[in-house]
Amino acid sequence: MTRSSQGIEPPSDPEQFIMRFEQRMYAHIKFLGLMAELYENEFEDFFHRLMCSRYPDFIDVRTAGRLGDMSADGLSLHSRKLYACYGPQTVDPYEIRKKLNKDLSGAVEKRSGEFDTFVFVHNDRRGVHPVVASLLAEARDSMPSLQFEQMGSRRLWQECMQLPQMPAEDVLRCEIPIKDTTFGIGMEDLAPLLKQLQDIRAESNPLMSLPDVPVEKLDFNRIEGADREDLLRGMRQSYLVDAFYAGTRSELEHDEVAEGFRLYYQQVRRDYSDADDVLWQLKMYFLGNAQPRPKVLRAALVVLAHFFERCDIFETPPAGWQPGIGLTA
Repeated sequence: MTRSSQGIEPPSDPEQFIMRFEQRMYAHIKFLGLMAELYENEFEDFFHRLMCSRYPDFIDVRTAGRLGDMSADGLSLHSRKLYACYGPQTVDPYEIRKKLNKDLSGAVEKRSGEFDTFVFVHNDRRGVHPVVASLLAEARDSMPSLQFEQMGSRRLWQECMQLPQMPAEDVLRCEIPIKDTTFGIGMEDLAPLLKQLQDIRAESNPLMSLPDVPVEKLDFNRIEGADREDLLRGMRQSYLVDAFYAGTRSELEHDEVAEGFRLYYQQVRRDYSDADDVLWQLKMYFLGNAQPRPKVLRAALVVLAHFFERCDIFETPPAGWQPGIGLTA
C-alpha cells in the first residue's frame, strides 16, 4: 500500500487489510501507550500522521520561518475545519486558557474565511478539562458564526479505529500481528460504568415494567431468540446509564462513547450480516474476548440496550414499516 497526494490508496484486496477484533484491541493498547508518551511536537506529529491517513483533504500545516504556521496545525479543506494542537506534559489550567485564546485569536486574524469550525486537539487521556469546556462554550457564545469542537483521546482513537491494518501500523509506528490473543475489558473508559451497573443491578426490581420498547426495531434488525431477550432485559435498567453520565460524567463524554459505538457498529455491520454476529462483536468491543463473569455480562447488556434505544447501534425502521409486511403505503 502506498501513499499518494490523494491520501491512502485502497488495497487491491481490501479484505486482506481489515483488522480482526484481536488486532483492533492490540492497536488500542499501542494507541494508549502512545498517548501516555507523546507530548508537544511528537504529539502533533502523531496527529498529522493520523489525519493524513484518514482524510485526503487534510493539510498538515508546518511552520515556515517568520510566518510560523499562521495559527493552524492542520486544515480540512472540505469540512472547513481548523485544528489547533496542544500536548503539554503537565496540565495547567492557566496555560490551557492562554494557549486556546492565542490560537483562536490568531486563527481568526490570520485565516479569516478559511474555516468554519475551530477544533482544539489535546492529549489529556482523562477527558475534557473543565477549563477547555468553559472556554469553548465562551467562544461559541462570543463568535456565533463559528463552530467549536474538542478532540481528545477518545476521538483520536475513533479515527484510528477506522484505519485498515497497514495505515494503522504506519500511524502507530508498530507492526500489528495476526494472532489469537485474549483481552479483558476492551474499552477501559467503560470500566467504571460496568462496575457501577454491577453494583446497582443487585438492588434492581426484576419485575419493574419495561419502558416503551422499540419492538419494531428488534423485528426490523432480525434480532431474535436469546439476543432479543437479553436486550429486552437490559432495557429495564438502561436508564441507569443516563444516570451514570448525568451524575459523574459530562454529557460530552456520553456523546463520545456513543459515537464510538456508532462507528464500531458501522464497521462490523459491513463485515457481518447476521444480527447475532453483530451483537457478539459489539460485546467484545467493550468486554474483550475473554469469558466475562455473569454479572459483568449482565451489566454489558444494559449498556448495549441503552445505545440500542438511543439508535447509536442497529438500524431504525423507516416510517410506515411493519413486521411481515414491509413498508406500507
